Formats: sequence, structure tokens, C-alpha cells
Amino acid sequence: MESTRNTTAWNNVAEIELVYKSNVKACNRPKVASPVDAARILLGMWNENKIDFVEQFKVLLLNRANQVIGCVDISTGTTTCTVVDPKLILVAAIKANACGFVISHNHPSGNLQPSRADVHLTEKIKCAARFHDVKLLDHVIVSSEGYYSFSEEGLL
Repeated sequence: MESTRNTTAWNNVAEIELVYKSNVKACNRPKVASPVDAARILLGMWNENKIDFVEQFKVLLLNRANQVIGCVDISTGTTTCTVVDPKLILVAAIKANACGFVISHNHPSGNLQPSRADVHLTEKIKCAARFHDVKLLDHVIVSSEGYYSFSEEGLL
């Protein structure tokens, strides 16, 4: 009777499978060699109908050669903010076996200067990533007017 109860319990547990599938050959992946590269790639992925409308948060996942292995949409918010859960960023990076990542969000106002909340979030994500041996390479704020790079400005 005891073995039946244990078998039933195991049947009620969710199975978690870690899988990474890419349709892009390694030689065709874009490389992030500078903040300009990251901004160009990110702006190309942003919906032009939303960049000046609502705030969104995205993450570029990179392999050891700084090639983009994926882009993750983390959140969409309002005209002035979006909620970002650092756990979701780290889950995506770890699941993709990324060595590094670039976080990014847009400012619909066009003002590219980071807020105190932007700086605090960046530091929080950087510290959390360090514990998992994944490196936060940059935080890029984008708008239809251009970009702001934390690494270029010495904030990372």
C-alpha cells in the first residue's frame, strides 16, 4: 500500500526539461562588440509602434563569443514604467546557458537619461547575475531618438 501512494505522488509532480533550440547557425548570429552594436540589434527588434508609446523591457542573451543566442521580452508596462522581475532575466539567461547578457528598456518620452530606479535595478541585476557566473555587460536605454549605454557612461 505504501508503494502505491509513492507512485501516485510521483505522477503528480511537474517535469521540468531544459532545452535550447536555435534555428540560427552560429556563424549567422549577430555579435555585440560594442554598445553601438547592442543598440542597433535592440532597435531592430523593437516594435516601432510601441517604442514611443509604452515602456518595455528586453534582454539580449549572449554566448562566450558575445554572439546573440536569443532575445527575451520581459515586460510591457505603461507610458512611464514597466515592472521587471530580475528572476525572469536570470531564468532566461541560465536556461539558454548564456555567458553574458544586455538588458534594455525604452523611454517613450525620448529622454534617454536613466532614472534612479533604472540605476538601482541595474545594480540589483548585476549583483544577482554575479552569483550565477553570468555577466551583465550593459544596460541600454533606447528611444526613437537614439540610445544611452550604462557601460559607455561608466555606470557598469
